[in-house]
Amino acid sequence: MDSVDVFVCLLVVAIIVVSLLSNVLVLICFLYNPEIRKQVPGLFTLNLTFCNLLLTVSNMPLTLVGLVSKGQPGSDAFCNAVGFLETFLTTSSMLSMAALSIDRWIAVVFPLSYHSKMRHRDATVVLGYTWVHSMSFSAAAACFSWVGYHQLYASCTLSETRASHGRTQFIVFTVTFHALTFLLSFVVLCITYLKVLKVARIHCKRIDIITMQTLVLLVDIHPSVRQRCLEEQRRRRQRATRKISTFIGTFVLCFAPYVITRLLELWPTVRITQHWGLLCKCLAYSKAACDPFVYSLLRHQYRKTCTDIINRLLKRRSMNSNDWKCVCLQRA
Repeated sequence: MDSVDVFVCLLVVAIIVVSLLSNVLVLICFLYNPEIRKQVPGLFTLNLTFCNLLLTVSNMPLTLVGLVSKGQPGSDAFCNAVGFLETFLTTSSMLSMAALSIDRWIAVVFPLSYHSKMRHRDATVVLGYTWVHSMSFSAAAACFSWVGYHQLYASCTLSETRASHGRTQFIVFTVTFHALTFLLSFVVLCITYLKVLKVARIHCKRIDIITMQTLVLLVDIHPSVRQRCLEEQRRRRQRATRKISTFIGTFVLCFAPYVITRLLELWPTVRITQHWGLLCKCLAYSKAACDPFVYSLLRHQYRKTCTDIINRLLKRRSMNSNDWKCVCLQRA
């Protein structure tokens, strides 16, 4: 193994550790806080978390094994099953992100009718569609033997090497698959979040107008208070833009290089190095480690839940320590 392979192995290990811990923490918060469970977006977050966890414990370690051993991990049937699972989980996670963006769009653009437009029954229907959509492409790839070990990515995934129905069919399938997963999710993210950003900016302008009118009326206000109000206006305008940029930016940064590389390798004249393929695969895997922070752990409700859990554990530990001291004193 050269230095680049060692670096990629360490990167995969880091992604596995961060993804496993962060997604498990999201599940703990979901189970601990009943308010999170009552919310409709919690279903989409739960589905996204389960997909990331399964991808972390199944596909990522096998990619690490493929990197170290420089070969296929396990038998052909085992690798085909892993490739089927990766296709299903990746597609389901992308569509879950699109569903979360649609939920945010409805909540912001139609706040008064949100609870009638997005109920748990509606969320269940959307989740059912994501599973059917994901299962369709995964089953098609498995039936036509379009999954197997791909040396370029050191993982069991969509692969032409085991194709039994011709190169043209595989190209059509690959282009259609990425168009109806990555591209579809990306378009939905852009449309919904840009509309959310537009509404947020309108609200910010209204708040700014009211704030400025108040500052004009309060002629005796201290300059430092006036300055803090103006700074809060600026932060309010930047906050919405920063959140939207994070949602769309992480999606594009993590998935776009891998999808573009998968499309470019369909052309025989294009030569892609394994180091670049491994880097793209690591970026795609890193989305599973980013999602818990982007969609859950950085939100106030999840942070408060984490704080409550930590305080409860510390309190219980303190009580156990005090009980142990009392027992020791009684024995003395």
